[in-house]
Amino acid sequence: MGKNKDQDPSTDEVQREIRAQQKFNMASAIGRAGSGLMKGESPVSQQEQAIILLTQWINQQTPDPSGTLKSILCRQVRSNHLLVARHLQQPLNALREIIDTILASDYALHEFVRQVDVRWGEMYHERPLFQRAGQEPDPADLYTHESVRQDLCLLLGKLQEGV
Repeated sequence: MGKNKDQDPSTDEVQREIRAQQKFNMASAIGRAGSGLMKGESPVSQQEQAIILLTQWINQQTPDPSGTLKSILCRQVRSNHLLVARHLQQPLNALREIIDTILASDYALHEFVRQVDVRWGEMYHERPLFQRAGQEPDPADLYTHESVRQDLCLLLGKLQEGV
């Protein structure tokens, strides 16, 4: 049997009739105009997806029981938008550059360790143990210049292996 248009109106006709009976609303007009913009696309930007991937990788691959080193490394990733944007196709290369930059100079490494120590103090509500350049670390210090260097080198090795 054929369908009778009078008895079975099309969806477009129903929507037009409903809109004709409603008062104009700017929010509704914008919603209708942009309703198809995101079809097939993720609402999360590529850059945000890359940052999420990097933070997950850091959390899975970093041997850091207290989570402090992970926290600061993830903060470094989130604060380097331009670097991450350059490596959207291979986000792990952005992390490689961040770690290379930290390891490139003693000053950068010591500053990174200082940030880790400060974060540790915040997380555990204790006074952080800062290691000064050229001095031996406190035996109770979890994050010394050398231990953080080793952890970052380990991560760099995992990145180069393609883990």
